[in-house]
Amino acid sequence: MGIAEKLPEGNIITTSLDTVLNWARTSSLWYMLFGLACCAIELMATGAARFDFDRFGMMFRASPRQSDLMIVAGTVTKKMAPRIRRLWEQMAEPRYVIAMGGCAISGGPFYDSYSVVKGVDEVIPVDVYLPGCPPRPEALLHACIKLREKIRKETIATKKHNVEATKQ
Repeated sequence: MGIAEKLPEGNIITTSLDTVLNWARTSSLWYMLFGLACCAIELMATGAARFDFDRFGMMFRASPRQSDLMIVAGTVTKKMAPRIRRLWEQMAEPRYVIAMGGCAISGGPFYDSYSVVKGVDEVIPVDVYLPGCPPRPEALLHACIKLREKIRKETIATKKHNVEATKQ
């Protein structure tokens, strides 16, 4: 974290602003569920008492304006894609996305269907891909840990999801 120095009146820690901001971001990821299919059942199980998302500081939020993480779980259809994009745009920066399951990553078994998007990354930028059909709650916890590692390496100067650059 930084250098700790003990003084008679108390302790002083010297560190960088990036370290403090990244520590705060990793300790309180508020996520918005976007369960589109069977992966949502595993997603809900991860938030329940047995696996307990809360111990990572991850709290469910129903509004995109209060969320900084979107977990897209399930098949993304072409009809649903504009809504996902709109909700992602309503999230405050910095915002992150986990694509959960084979369907969210590449369309899964519905890859050849006329109505399925071949990966949510065609609609919004994805930070962590979580393969599986459906991935277990342990795998989702691992993906969140990977996202936290990614956030810790960010700097204020480099983190940006340029909305214009990712529009199709």
